[in-house]
Amino acid sequence: MKVWIDQDLCTGDGLCEEIAPAVFTLLDDGLAYVKEGDVVKNDPGGSAGMALVPEDLEDAVREASEECPGECIFIEEG
Repeated sequence: MKVWIDQDLCTGDGLCEEIAPAVFTLLDDGLAYVKEGDVVKNDPGGSAGMALVPEDLEDAVREASEECPGECIFIEEG
């Protein structure tokens, strides 16, 4: 599974970071980004900033996507 965030839709609510802090982070710009380990995918972000999700975190990432008020979390299965 891979995941990315559309920062244009992000409300900066932070629910994703609460649900799966190993995958999502809010930066100083108030928007959420995905990360792989310690590498934040914020340059350039968006679909180009796609992160591979560890298998044990897939359910949390799905939950974060469902709970996101901005509906900005996009998942690619497989």
